[in-house]
Amino acid sequence: MRKIVVEATPGVVAPMRIALLPGAYQDPEEFRRAGFAEAVRARGLALDLEFIAPELTHLLDRSVLDALHRDVVVPARAAGCRSVWLGGVSLGGFIALAYAEQRPEALDGLCLFAPYLGNRIVTGEVARAGGVRTWRPGALAADDEERRIWMLIQRLPEHRFAVHLGLGCQDRFGHGHALFADALPAAAVDRVEGGHDWTAWRQLWDRFLDRLVAGPAPRTSAAAL
Repeated sequence: MRKIVVEATPGVVAPMRIALLPGAYQDPEEFRRAGFAEAVRARGLALDLEFIAPELTHLLDRSVLDALHRDVVVPARAAGCRSVWLGGVSLGGFIALAYAEQRPEALDGLCLFAPYLGNRIVTGEVARAGGVRTWRPGALAADDEERRIWMLIQRLPEHRFAVHLGLGCQDRFGHGHALFADALPAAAVDRVEGGHDWTAWRQLWDRFLDRLVAGPAPRTSAAAL
């Protein structure tokens, strides 16, 4: 698993950590190039970042979820992080949701930007049922990750972790995103003009961080990313 760690204060564990996964065929360095670390530094947030990309073998044999737990979440807790979030863009968001479906007790939050939510057969099935609240999938195969993601979305009120969903209004996967957004409180959903790309995701990241600044999130005035 390739990982870039960006500490708010070198050598000091911040009270909050967010691990972000990129989309398909993308490198974790793309988060840095898009300015995600600079945006945290500019706001003085006591927030450590991890930019992560699983190895291809992890995706093929579905061991990515165990790798995330072993190499990301458990070490963050052991280091003393009080709030551990997982998130990502596109396919990275799907993987974060899959982890939350498997280990909902392990996370404090999900930060998702335009997550992949399954193929059109699955999202069409949810839509025809009148939305995720009235969707009834029946018994699922053990490897039916896409429908299990929607079952997690259906059960989100049962879980303690927070969810932030950021969307581009012109995203080509907007149909599925709208179904997800309808299942969340309005305050958990943010939208900007834009498509399925880094320009929109960086705007959404900025706005998410501004929410942290406005809220009770821990801060440091001497952050150096």
